[in-house]
Amino acid sequence: MSVPLRSGPSSWRRAGTVVLAVARGPAARQTADGFRLLLLQRAQNQRFLPGAHVFPGGVLHAADSSADWLRLFAPRHTPPRFGLGPAPPSQLPFPGLLYEDDGASAGALPDDVALRICAIRETFEEAGVLLLRPRSSPPASQEPGLALPPPPGLGDWRSRVRSDPRHFLQLCEHLDCTPDIWALRNWSGWLTPIGRSSRRFDTTFHLCCLRETPRVEPDMTEVVGYKWLSPAEATECFLSKEIWLAPPQFYEMRRLETFASLSALYSFSSARPFDVTEKWMPIILSTADGYIMLFPGDELYVKDADFIEKPMSTDKKTEEILKEGKVVHRLVSRNPHLYELYVSLQSNKHVYPKNFAVDASLTSRL
Repeated sequence: MSVPLRSGPSSWRRAGTVVLAVARGPAARQTADGFRLLLLQRAQNQRFLPGAHVFPGGVLHAADSSADWLRLFAPRHTPPRFGLGPAPPSQLPFPGLLYEDDGASAGALPDDVALRICAIRETFEEAGVLLLRPRSSPPASQEPGLALPPPPGLGDWRSRVRSDPRHFLQLCEHLDCTPDIWALRNWSGWLTPIGRSSRRFDTTFHLCCLRETPRVEPDMTEVVGYKWLSPAEATECFLSKEIWLAPPQFYEMRRLETFASLSALYSFSSARPFDVTEKWMPIILSTADGYIMLFPGDELYVKDADFIEKPMSTDKKTEEILKEGKVVHRLVSRNPHLYELYVSLQSNKHVYPKNFAVDASLTSRL
């Protein structure tokens, strides 16, 4: 079993992430492989996923749910939904989770609005990208949006926001803009599986499609580099060890590769209702010679609080489990740069990735 475990209860924190997709060029929005995704490289000194390439995002702060946002959205956009549409279902994604008090739950904004503001703020802090829109402009749009061009003095504002998230509201007031919460579509959600750290996250993934590539400036503290990659390119870079992806990012890359163009991706996300967005807690199945990460819908998956702090276990080898599987939704980690995906589920509302396995001859060389 190669999954390192630790004792003690987990400490759960809510977080928001942006999967930022852009067209390769004006003529590429309708073409296959016509979009790229922003991946940020985390510094090696970070406690969580050091060195990994991740989507921009971070932890929810009380400032993201402050009542002061109400006056910034007014008068064009009124609470509680600000024109976002029906509220998503309110339910715990997994039984038995104990959350840290982030101060946002008692805030003035609905959780999904606050998580959008959080994701937009973190994208600015980490990458210098401003997903804002002028207060005078309507939110409704039939095509991907645009990031706000960086104004003068943005570096100073960025330092202030990094030191205190409450300054993000002041920045928006200074620019006479609001966070473009309407450009963020609910995409997915992931709960950190059991592992080395007691710090775990309930992360909401949002999708944001842009028709032009924004300028990216890593903060060189938490983030030390970045890449714009298509889903196929990201997979290739992962396999060649040019980048490292955690299982959720790898899974999402494989999902996103099922879309032929940015237009197709944007159309799907725009038409997708809130109630079909799924949030998953992977369960670790410890086998005799490794481990398998199980996702909801797999025939071996059990939604039981016992598996928040410990893995399932079997005396069988990984290959035996794979051969026996009939209804499967799982990831096998052969090594840190070689994952396999097995998915037999189908849905009219949810897009699952296709099966992915590398030739066995390559396995021995990686």
